[in-house]
Formats: sequence, C-alpha cells, structure tokens
Amino acid sequence: MPDFALEDEFDGVVAGVDEAGRGPWVGPVVAGCVVFANRNVHPFLLDNLNDSKKLSKKKREQLFQLLQDEAQQGHIKIGIGQASAQEIDDINILNASFLAMKRAIEAARIKPDMVLVDGNREPKNFGYSTKAIIKGDAKSYSISAASILAKVYRDRLMEKMALQYPGYGFEKNAGYGTKTHIEGLKNRGVTPEHRKSYAPIKEFLKLDNSEA
Repeated sequence: MPDFALEDEFDGVVAGVDEAGRGPWVGPVVAGCVVFANRNVHPFLLDNLNDSKKLSKKKREQLFQLLQDEAQQGHIKIGIGQASAQEIDDINILNASFLAMKRAIEAARIKPDMVLVDGNREPKNFGYSTKAIIKGDAKSYSISAASILAKVYRDRLMEKMALQYPGYGFEKNAGYGTKTHIEGLKNRGVTPEHRKSYAPIKEFLKLDNSEA
C-alpha cells in the first residue's frame, strides 16, 4: 500500500505524476499530477489510494471526487494534462506521455522541486527534477492519486468519444483492442482519433487503401 515515504525523501514541493492510456489504439494519453500541500485530508482518501488498476470503477470514482473536493479546500494541488492521438503519432507514445505529464504539472499551477514519475524512465529535458519509481502508484500517495485522476478522466473522455463514434465499444474498452473494437474497425474503418502509428491501425489503413 502507498504511503508518504518517497515524498519525505525530498525537501520542498514534491509532485506525483502518472499516465493512463499508453496501450489503447485510440484517443489521447492522459496524465494526472498531485501534490499533497496539506496531509490533513479525508481518511477515506489515504485508506483507499492504490494503483488505479487494482481498484473497482466505483472506488476510483469515489476517490476522483474526493480528490476534487480536497483540491477545492486547498489541501492538495491537482492537474490533468493530455497529448492527442496526433501528437502520439508525431513524437511516439513515451514522449507523448511525458508531454501529458508536463501539461498536468502546468495545469496544477505549481513549481515542484521534485517530480515522482511512475515507471522506469525519467523524461529528458523535462524542466523539473524527476525520479522514476517502478510501480510507484502502489508505493506513493501522490503517484497513486495521480493515477486515479488520469484513469477516471480518460475513461470519461472515452465514454464521450463512444457517442461521437458508436460501434467501437469505447465506453467499455477505453480504446483497447477488444473484439468489439476490431469489429468496429472492420465495419466502420479508422476514425480521426485512432493512433495511426500503432501497428494494428497501420494494418487496417493498409486494408482500407487496398480496397479503395
């Protein structure tokens, strides 16, 4: 379970960042940023923060709302950033993830002295001191909270995208390559929101061009 041990290794403002949406074939990659300015937050929050993938949708939604509430009270600083499918195609998913993280920090309106980044890669030319934390969303409260922000926000984006592009199952698969998504690609083709640099989408584009 996460705690504040990693945050306590550093002086000053320590932010946690994490992303959601590296693997999907469609839509933006979204990042969250969280700083615990005041640790006197709702006990439910600290008792339940964890890697967002280990939490139920209901629990994630509860924590997402609680993070919003704590931010309004000034106990924490939060920010959400994203990089579009076009940006992912232009600079690759890793760099796009880091770009989304930088935008999330900017959205939080903070200047962190240290940024704890979930994963095993530290961004280059990031503008902030960083420390990569493998499985950080299960170790650090800040990263865990950021992972929940990013996951819930992105899921909601994909639910809206499902209304714009029905037939792909985005509201359930979040853009991953499920059977419903593949059927949608076969029947309806590639949308403007698909990541055209991803191998499965490249294959569908080839098919579309060969049939044209």
